[in-house]
Amino acid sequence: MNNADDRLIVALDFSSRSKAEQLVEKLGDKVCFYKIGYQMVYGAEGIELGRQLIKSGKQVFFDLKLLDIDNTVAKAVEAIAKTGASMLTIHAYPQAMTAAVTAAKGSKLSLLAVSVLTSMDENDLMEAGYDRDVESLVGLRAYQAKEAGMNGVVCSAFEAALVKKMLGDNMAIVTPGIRPEGETAGDQKRVVTPADALSWGATNLVVGRPITAAVDPVAATYKILDEMSMADLAIKETK
Repeated sequence: MNNADDRLIVALDFSSRSKAEQLVEKLGDKVCFYKIGYQMVYGAEGIELGRQLIKSGKQVFFDLKLLDIDNTVAKAVEAIAKTGASMLTIHAYPQAMTAAVTAAKGSKLSLLAVSVLTSMDENDLMEAGYDRDVESLVGLRAYQAKEAGMNGVVCSAFEAALVKKMLGDNMAIVTPGIRPEGETAGDQKRVVTPADALSWGATNLVVGRPITAAVDPVAATYKILDEMSMADLAIKETK
């Protein structure tokens, strides 16, 4: 496989930079897009790893879920933009998103609004004080993201069709909580197969443990890519 599918984003959720580098080397040209989140950034030189990956020709998604006062968000976005990263997450609060969009102008950084975490369900939202169900809250935040000028939304694939209808084809719909056929949900509550995610409108799939914790990460990657290819064929047949 010479041309990696950049719709697949592998989450480098490790506490060791060397382990992340070993996986990247093992996956080689099968994967061209990696996500770096809290675990790597706070405990394993994640920003430097991101720069290294970008320098080697990979795309990097910094999943930092920024939320703070406007000036702090803006300065953080400016710093990430300078790394050459492709994506960065911002919690979908209007003021934070507006500050982030202004700070990212002139860069190639794509800003993604985090709607509702895939580890949360209706009961979790109620406990957190929200008076909306998951779909309603995702819809609101997707609308606000579009109004703020964001480049895309992070949501469960269960809401991908709704978000696509609202946002159209010009914004990214990035879906974590992806599990290939036969995999367990783990600590996620709203998980979806790669095929279903794509058929419902996802533009990018974030996959972590099904690859990173697999006995054979390369075989696991091929399995997911195969499911994505089958979904593409099925989607074409319905058009």
